[in-house]
Amino acid sequence: MGKPSRATQEKRNRERAQKERQKHKEADRIQRKDIRAERTATLESGIDPDLVGIFPGPQPMSEE
Repeated sequence: MGKPSRATQEKRNRERAQKERQKHKEADRIQRKDIRAERTATLESGIDPDLVGIFPGPQPMSEE
């Protein structure tokens, strides 16, 4: 029996890389879905996420 051809090894490596990219993409999709669900829950409770931590009146000076 001989060694597998180089093309076969390269194809196998490409397929592995593709599966790895698909796993990362799926993880990112799940993460974005969770963030979106949290944002929706915050909006439904009547709290604007852009205004969290801001109070009426003069704002404290930033450290910048």
